[in-house]
Amino acid sequence: MASITVRNLPDEVRKRLRQRAARAGHSMEAEIREILTNASLADDRKASSQSLREWVERLYKGRKPSGVVDDLIAERRRQAASE
Repeated sequence: MASITVRNLPDEVRKRLRQRAARAGHSMEAEIREILTNASLADDRKASSQSLREWVERLYKGRKPSGVVDDLIAERRRQAASE
């Protein structure tokens, strides 16, 4: 595992990190690890959703069917009502 040192962190940021960590029951170090990990994963999810959008565009060649979500919701409601 790598270690990093953050210098010149504004006092207000440190204070908020400390409060956030306390609310979560974490140490500041654990809270910062979680924040950095989530930020890294968010980038991956964003790239993944973008590639999904591109795949759908290629699949439908710009002619995506309309009302698919509404149709799916209506179908699920009919199934739930019959159960």
